[in-house]
Amino acid sequence: MSNRERLTSTHWGAGSVEVKDGRVVAVRPFSRDPQPSPILTGMVDALYAPTRVAKPAVRKGWLEKRGDSRRDRGKDSFVEVSWDEALDLVAGELMRVRKDHGAQGIFGGSYGWSSAGGFHHARTQLRRFLFTSGGCVDQVTNYSYAAGMIVLPHIIGTNAPIGGPMTTWRSIAKHTKLMVMFGGANIRNMQVYSGGCGAHDSEIWLQKAREAGVQFVSITPVRDDSPDYLGAEWLAPKPNSDTALMLGLAHTLVSEELHDKAFLASHCVGFEKFLPYLMGESDGMPKSAAWAAGICGIDANVIADLARRMAKGRTMLAASWSLQRADHGEQPYWMLAVLAAMLGQIGLPGGGFGYGYGSIGGPGVPGPETGAPRFPTGRNPLNFAIPVARIADMLLEPGATIDFDGAKLTYPDVKLVYWAGGNPFHHHQDINRLVEAFRKPDTIVVHEIAWTATARHADIVLPATTSLERNDIGTSSRDRFIIAMRKHIEPVGAARDDFAIFRDLARRIGSEEAFTEGRSEMDWLIHMYEGYRAGLAKRDMPIPPFATFWDEGYVELPVPEEDFVLFDAFRQDPIAHPLHTRSGKIEIFCEDIAGFGYDDCPGHPMWLEPYEWLATANAKHPLHMITNQPKSRLHSQLDPVGVSAASKIAGREPVRLNPADAAARGIETGDIVEIFNDRGRCLAGAELSDRLRPGVIQISTGAWYDPADPAVSGSLDVHGNPNVLTADRGTSRLGQGPSPLSALVEVRKYAGTAPDVTVHEPPKMASR
Repeated sequence: MSNRERLTSTHWGAGSVEVKDGRVVAVRPFSRDPQPSPILTGMVDALYAPTRVAKPAVRKGWLEKRGDSRRDRGKDSFVEVSWDEALDLVAGELMRVRKDHGAQGIFGGSYGWSSAGGFHHARTQLRRFLFTSGGCVDQVTNYSYAAGMIVLPHIIGTNAPIGGPMTTWRSIAKHTKLMVMFGGANIRNMQVYSGGCGAHDSEIWLQKAREAGVQFVSITPVRDDSPDYLGAEWLAPKPNSDTALMLGLAHTLVSEELHDKAFLASHCVGFEKFLPYLMGESDGMPKSAAWAAGICGIDANVIADLARRMAKGRTMLAASWSLQRADHGEQPYWMLAVLAAMLGQIGLPGGGFGYGYGSIGGPGVPGPETGAPRFPTGRNPLNFAIPVARIADMLLEPGATIDFDGAKLTYPDVKLVYWAGGNPFHHHQDINRLVEAFRKPDTIVVHEIAWTATARHADIVLPATTSLERNDIGTSSRDRFIIAMRKHIEPVGAARDDFAIFRDLARRIGSEEAFTEGRSEMDWLIHMYEGYRAGLAKRDMPIPPFATFWDEGYVELPVPEEDFVLFDAFRQDPIAHPLHTRSGKIEIFCEDIAGFGYDDCPGHPMWLEPYEWLATANAKHPLHMITNQPKSRLHSQLDPVGVSAASKIAGREPVRLNPADAAARGIETGDIVEIFNDRGRCLAGAELSDRLRPGVIQISTGAWYDPADPAVSGSLDVHGNPNVLTADRGTSRLGQGPSPLSALVEVRKYAGTAPDVTVHEPPKMASR
């Protein structure tokens, strides 16, 4: 390489890799990254951690009794086997299930974030392998913004305001007077980019907006959901009450004649059907600021004053992804769009709305928006998928039928789960229920780097490589850098990359040519890059050929000088540039959604009380638990090492409590506490903070699930995984998204000696 840096790419940024005597000894920030993430520091320890899966391993009970031992998953020992034996076992199970049960007997389980590379992306590799070998039950939507992903196309015709492109921070800095952020804009999230990044620019643009004089209002129960340097006005509503607050703002706009009637008439449909509900004509309950105050706990005068300020100048409305991860999560996203429409600033520079600002790095940052080189998935012959958050339902209730986005889905009887990439024992809700669900299939196959809970609940575990042990191309559609991810070391232990594993499996079952198309790893990288390069050339954006890129280490794309404004063409001419909705306009009342007949998601946004929130709290479970993305890791990745390990309190995940709530329970910082409700229990390390609304606790997700006794259903999680406490319930029949932010709990100081955390050690290995 002519470039001195030997680079890799991760979802938390590009790194410069130092290798000595065949071992990685350091991963340092890329020299072009102005604000690198400290998460990088854990990569070396993770590479050589005792939790690495060293060899192919088969659960002992499955070897001896196959599916009859399914109830031993999670507590059984494993037997290490050769690659040939492991692959023969997997191929045999795939062929058996396809023959006896068809493609609907195989579930392709995976989730994003597994690799920043466009080729060695586990979910893509798995889906392509299963699709080219006959199909499988697939997944749609995601855990991040599933409810929003389904409702927004109905009402604005696109998901662009969630992840981009959306109105740039540069436009906001130039034109916005007031930015109202429901859920805040947390800088810890901005260190993470889907697909990787060469430069963390999001926080820089947030600072520029503040320096330009933009005034911020942060509406969240957690004050540090926005950085202190913004000087944001903090409004701390009860969790899950944002829709009511928005309705109170909207009522003030109408009652004081501050709404834009012309824009509502020219660019929207259905306001006349929504208005009687808003003003109380249809139900006798005006959704006034006083009404909203009684629900959200914010003074009515504050609500009314905020509405007036919003109407007075250029205003940008924002909502975090977390806002819709709650019961009826579709409603605040829909209502935010309605509120923006009532202000009439959609399509104006610095005005309108967006849902991804601060929820991830990249949205709003001026960037090339060129797409990225990607390995093609292909078409699923089965043409059937379930919502991603309904995995446990499917495994526990085969034959049951659910509503989803206007359709009826009947769960298949899955016999084989194939999981590569992602950790459902982190992402999924009500883990105790998931444990039972994972005891249903005949066989579970997992590709894993480390012995996570998902691997421990599998029957066949195949060791996978990290991005440092293979070649790839790292890039995000929002980032200006394309990173050459060279293989830096030989695989640790017997690890193999997913492509090599699936190629060998495809050879055994007769689909190798369809899967590989005759290309090797490097052949695919060249093919992907050159196809991407040809597309850029058509846009007058030349980049060097692959050989030059691979030698230099990265390519930097030009950043557009002009500001992007979401819906500007639609605003200028809604007839010539209609939205992709039924009406071509913003659907304040949506005939399609109304036609589905869902009582939990009617034809216009409404206040629908959550099944669990502070208004339903009781003496048994009086606290509302907020779970969010940690600042010390990406989801559950690198949990045992680096800044994640350093963040633990007494070896447990920290939980923050308001001092008043802690004092009432005799809890002090550093105490080991038990968090519990009727779904489960976990231990955590207490941390007191006055930056939370009283009655609210906050604990990050991603601590590896570690039950004290895996043989006991509902066993105490000793490490602090909050998803033993969250409900596995869809947001509504429309979106069927996850709703973990609707969870009530109680906290008490743990009495006695706390069980040790053991999940960061490998499981027991046995002989045959």
